[in-house]
Amino acid sequence: MAQRQPLIAGNWKLNGSRQSVVDLATAVSAGCGQLSCEVLVCPTSVHISDVLGVLGNTALHLGAQNCAEATSGAFTGEVSATMLAEYGCEYVILGHSERRAMYHESSDIVAAKCKAVQEAGLTPILCVGETLEEREAGQVESVIAEQLDAVLNGAGVQAFENMVVAYEPVWAIGTGKTASPEQAQDVHAMIRARIASHDNATAQALRILYGGSVKPDNAATLFSQVDIDGGLIGGAALDAESFLAICEAAG
Repeated sequence: MAQRQPLIAGNWKLNGSRQSVVDLATAVSAGCGQLSCEVLVCPTSVHISDVLGVLGNTALHLGAQNCAEATSGAFTGEVSATMLAEYGCEYVILGHSERRAMYHESSDIVAAKCKAVQEAGLTPILCVGETLEEREAGQVESVIAEQLDAVLNGAGVQAFENMVVAYEPVWAIGTGKTASPEQAQDVHAMIRARIASHDNATAQALRILYGGSVKPDNAATLFSQVDIDGGLIGGAALDAESFLAICEAAG
């Protein structure tokens, strides 16, 4: 079985001022040097250069929360993956449930963004997950399969060789509710099996993160599951102490 280095990614969402993000990034970078997991922070686009300025030679990695499908052109308000690469980003979060629900991004749009990110030399963090209604209707597997298949059908399983998948049950994001370790593991295993049906080696190397109200007190139990390779952290990522405690739980 492939050895997968855990990844803890902080999604700062629409939060922070120039000074507060510098302070947060400084505190996180100071505390992550001895960790065996990979640590990533994803500020707003306008704060990326401020955060980059404090990373230096630290172990902290930098990512973005979204990007356009297009590389350039008449797309007012958009930011391309190539632009993000120029500012030191290594990862881009794509298909977050908030983007799918509030900004009506379809799985095909998300797949196109994944392609653009990879063409720019960056790594997509592809978010997948179901709503409470879909879970209660027994549709977890079909919903997530559709979200994965948009990439598989458009770019092939080889696209997952340079990708991270994040499972985020929509009902557990910012609600304080968390999928049980067993519930999360079941879905992570299903995701890995779907990729394995196309190519087992790619599936075994793929890092699959859990996102949904991860906190210091539940992180270790979640990360101990065999197919959970880290976390996509929202609210707890805005506090350096809490975020670093979650990172420590992953190693």
